[in-house]
Amino acid sequence: QVQVVESGGGLVQPGTSLRLSCSISGRALRSLTVAWFRQAPGTEREFVAAIRATGGTTAYSDSVKGRFVIIKDNSQTTAYLQMNNLKPEDTAIYYCAAGSGIILSSLRLRGAYSFWGQGTQVTVNS
Repeated sequence: QVQVVESGGGLVQPGTSLRLSCSISGRALRSLTVAWFRQAPGTEREFVAAIRATGGTTAYSDSVKGRFVIIKDNSQTTAYLQMNNLKPEDTAIYYCAAGSGIILSSLRLRGAYSFWGQGTQVTVNS
């Protein structure tokens, strides 16, 4: 059974940085594509970033491209989302998701991921 646990959320000021962690157990990280999604109150869960199981191909939403970096070291059991220059509109619950056999064109789709964490709250507020 694959388990996904996020951590690292918190309350930060605009312009600062935060690193979220996604700890995965039950399957080797190298066999999994990992993604981050987020959900703000009253909105649907949206894609943030993804990194494929092997090869390191990444994808980002337009709203975070150039500010966020998704990191997956296949020698470890934890993936990360480095968030820089945070903005109030980044406020949301952030979810880590993982799956196998995900093709490039499906990286941004919630339904492509089989395993999900419970989420961690990120609040950007001065």
